[in-house]
Amino acid sequence: MKPQPYFGLTPGRVITRNYRVDRLLGMGWEGEVYLVNERLTGAHRAAKLFYPHRNEKDRSAIHYARKLERLKDCDILIQYHHSEQIRLKGDPVTVLISEFVEGDLLCDMVAAQRGRRMPLFEALHLTRTVAEGLSQIHERKEYHGDLHAGNILVQRRGIHFDIKLVDMYDWGRATKSHIHDDVCDVVRILYDMLGGQKHYKSQPEVVKHICCGLKKSLISERFPTAWHLCRHLDTLEW
Repeated sequence: MKPQPYFGLTPGRVITRNYRVDRLLGMGWEGEVYLVNERLTGAHRAAKLFYPHRNEKDRSAIHYARKLERLKDCDILIQYHHSEQIRLKGDPVTVLISEFVEGDLLCDMVAAQRGRRMPLFEALHLTRTVAEGLSQIHERKEYHGDLHAGNILVQRRGIHFDIKLVDMYDWGRATKSHIHDDVCDVVRILYDMLGGQKHYKSQPEVVKHICCGLKKSLISERFPTAWHLCRHLDTLEW
């Protein structure tokens, strides 16, 4: 059964006096994200409402906002605007307002493909775009921490993919292990886009060389950073 939103904000409801709710965009471990319209200008924004029990003393909200602020020049991340606080169900709830990005979740895009698999070139092209964005984050000694097809927004633009990553997670100060985990997550996303275990045996060598049977030690040895994965994809011989 599909989980139901805890806050359950209905279309038309006004929050923080400045924004009118349009619709629910998604839910995660930390909270819910809604499309809202700025009442004064009509501009679209995204509002992330943090669950109080997952945001003690505003730690999660503060971490998320500060991380987005530090990485505001990384094109693959959404732009943070400001925070507000409201009361819902008797509890104080922190709301982070950020830019609204059009697009489909990668998991939904893959599910809509024939056989629930993306064509090989598209999957490799999209993987390269994600890896390039991650390399910018890693160069700033940060990491994503929870990368999967459910928190990658994709918009097609000609033959290109515009990508935005959402829901970064805090596992403490960035370490080499965090970087390796991000890269392994990107490889896992490629693996899943191409049909997962069911179709892995029939994949061409170019895919198997990247996926390494999903053995993290082999992936990390071959691609110690997202930049190494980008470099490999840029120099593939078909």
